[in-house]
This record gives sequence, C-alpha cells and structure tokens, in this order.
Amino acid sequence: MNVCIVTGARPNFIKVAPIIWAINKARKEGKNIAYKLVYSGSLSDKSLESSLFDDLQIRQPDVYLGVDCLSLNELTGKVMGEFDKYLDDNQTDCVIVVDDLASTMAAAIVTKKKGVMLAHLVAGTRSFDIKMPKEINRLVIDGLSDLLFTAGMGSNSIVSREGANISQVYMVGNILMDTLRFNHSRLQRPDVLDSLQLNGGQYMVFTLNRKAILGNRENLRKMLNEMLRVSGDINIIAPLRDEARVVVEDLLPVNNTFQIIDPLSYLEFGYLTSHAMGIITDSGNVAEEATFNGIPCITLNSYTEHVETVSIGSNVLVGEDPDMLARYVEDIKEGRWKKCSLPDRWDGRTAERIVSILCEK
Repeated sequence: MNVCIVTGARPNFIKVAPIIWAINKARKEGKNIAYKLVYSGSLSDKSLESSLFDDLQIRQPDVYLGVDCLSLNELTGKVMGEFDKYLDDNQTDCVIVVDDLASTMAAAIVTKKKGVMLAHLVAGTRSFDIKMPKEINRLVIDGLSDLLFTAGMGSNSIVSREGANISQVYMVGNILMDTLRFNHSRLQRPDVLDSLQLNGGQYMVFTLNRKAILGNRENLRKMLNEMLRVSGDINIIAPLRDEARVVVEDLLPVNNTFQIIDPLSYLEFGYLTSHAMGIITDSGNVAEEATFNGIPCITLNSYTEHVETVSIGSNVLVGEDPDMLARYVEDIKEGRWKKCSLPDRWDGRTAERIVSILCEK
C-alpha cells in the first residue's frame, strides 16, 4: 500500500511523526506499506525550525506544494490544484489528512474526486460553532472520509450521529501521546532556564496565538495585568512569535517577571512545559500535553474540542475573562488544583493501531 500523508502546518508534523515511525517498523517486519510526506507550504516556511525533523526523527517532506497565502479560500483553491497534480504523478492507495486546516480540507476534496481512499486523523472533533472556518473544514473532511480515526468515544458518537457507518470509525486513541511518550527521555532543557536560574516548578508558561484574543487589545491588556498582579514574583516564560509577540510587547506593563523569548525547538518547548508550575495557553495541543504531564493548565477559550482534558485532565477553561484567569492563576501559585488522570487510550499505541488497520485494507 502506498500512503500519502498530507500536512498543512507545523503541529501536523508532530501528530504524523508516530505514523511514519510505525510505517517504517511495519516495512522492516515485511509489511507491504510505504509512504510519502507532502507539505502544502513551502521549503522556506519560517514556522518550521531547522531542528524540527531531527527532533521528531522523521525525514523532511518528500514534496512541498509551495502554497503560501493569507486568504483561506485562495489557499484552498491553490492546494487543490497542486495536490491534484501530485496524485496524477504518484501512485497512491490512501491519503491521510490530519486535523482541520483549509489545506487539509482541500486535499480531502481532491482525494475523493480522484477516487482514492481517504483517512482522517483526529476525526470527530467539534466546537459546534458553524461560524468557525475550521468547523466547516471538519464537517467536510469527516463527511468525505472512508476511514475516521478518532481519539475517544465522544468523537465516535459525533461522527456516528452525523451519518458515518460504524465500519468506517476507529477509536485509535490520541496520536499526540505517541509523540510525547517517545520523546519523554529526549527533552532538552532550554538555555532560558539557566539564564534565569530556574528549576522545575518555579515558573509558569504563557503561549498565545488566537486572533480573536489578539484583536481585542483592551481586554488582552486586562488579562495580562490581572495575570501579572496575581502571579507576583513568579516568572512567566512566554515563547511568542510574529503578531502575538508584537501585540503582547505593546500591551505589557513594565515588570521583571514576564519573559518573552523566541520560539523554542520542539524538544526544548516540551521540556519547558513539562517542568512548569502551570501553563496559560490558547492551544488545544498544549492543553493535551499538560494533561499528559499532569501540569495545571488554563485555556484562554470558552470551549475545547478536547473535552477530556477538562473532564478528566488538568485543563480548565476561562474564556477571555480577566477575573477568572486571575482566580485560576492564583490557584496554581498556591498549589490548589483539581485531581486529574489520563483519558482512555492515551497509551502511545495510536499509530500502531492506525498502521495495522491500513495494512488490512
């Protein structure tokens, strides 16, 4: 079987790396399976740090489609055109797409128009907000997919209610846990901890990316002020890039505890978050990693597609409410946090299950 794995952004590589490891293992065992890795962006993409592929122990993409534009509709059209050419030139038995980007949807549409089997990794995630472009992408991708690989029973129920045949749905587990377990002993202490003379449990981590938060500057200013007021002399380390860095630097009050740093490598960021006192973030992936590591996590959103991180794990939702943010930051500082555990099938064997299913097709 010839498998094409399509990625559209840096976080996708972190999720598909275990599938690549599992395919390589299956080939060594004599299984008839091979893969090509396709990236919708360009070779010069600044978000892909030079160490990423070495950190994940995978090769760089075999093909770069070279699409780079701000308009989601324009991006969708260009990816469709380039991926159509790719499938014309490369014998492909199955295409795996991951998550919910516009490029993911574009590849999914082309795959089905070509009559090629389509598999969706992390299927069945929903915000139930149809105004979100990503929600539309999820509905389209899941509706087209022949194989829906879900992370939990909640996602199984969602795709079943929406009409997916039970024979198409596989609860394989959380693929991100495969990567975390594999790299747990390989994490690298970042230099910033040495320069600040900080050890584990002595700092918090702050990440930010959502445009809705960045766009409401006055409220973001209140959130930053409340967070710093309550955290007191606790250092907050913030690896920020691009617009988020510019906006936060502009709004940040004068202080000596909030440290904005350059984005870290995958292994360095993993060390930073896994040894933190607590995390404030708007990233679902970071919240999942926090639950895996048992680190208190505050998510700056009113919902999560990863509900198990709240119901079972270490995550809480505060929306964009400065007062709620302050209350939970104080809880972290004072060592008050809920009991948490690992959700079902966060066992590091998700990719193994996926490749086993593919080899049977």
